[in-house]
Amino acid sequence: MATINKNLSVYDKSSLPNAKNFRFGIVVSEWNDNITEGLYKGAEDALLDNEVPAQNIIRWNVPGSFELIYGCKKMLQTQKVDAVIAIGCVIQGQTKHFDFVCEGVTQGIKDLNVQTDIPVIFCVLTDNTMQQSIDRSGGIHGNKGTEAAIAAIKMAYIREQATLVHDFANKNLLTSGAAQLGEGTPLELKE
Repeated sequence: MATINKNLSVYDKSSLPNAKNFRFGIVVSEWNDNITEGLYKGAEDALLDNEVPAQNIIRWNVPGSFELIYGCKKMLQTQKVDAVIAIGCVIQGQTKHFDFVCEGVTQGIKDLNVQTDIPVIFCVLTDNTMQQSIDRSGGIHGNKGTEAAIAAIKMAYIREQATLVHDFANKNLLTSGAAQLGEGTPLELKE
């Protein structure tokens, strides 16, 4: 298993970008809420620990993990957020339902990442047993919600930087090869 000997809640705060001006959406499945509430708590705590103001964290609940896709889509369409975290938990049962839900949610969240400009972070546990989910939502392996929040911060920063580079690259160049950004001295472009 990927999480053996790894605590999902450990991160180096000093290596993270400043997150205090970012807004995050968190869409939480109500199914297996004893697990998803722990994941949400891990995500919220990590965001707050990294100076994201509480009012910049928007939470929406959906009935189950399959509904995360629609909830995230609507969050992206209606809220001004820099990243969305999809939190859910699907535990293996005796039917193929597990396979269909896991595949659908995985593909749906992947599709949102391909179709939109705002990152959607996959924080859906797909475990064989309830104990495995407990271990990853605040138990012996830490909290996957914390890991998702750190990924959201990093991806929001990447999006911000890519936007700045794109905007800068599309400014008019002066005949000297420098870019003029507003008032003041031209900025030299370096390769």
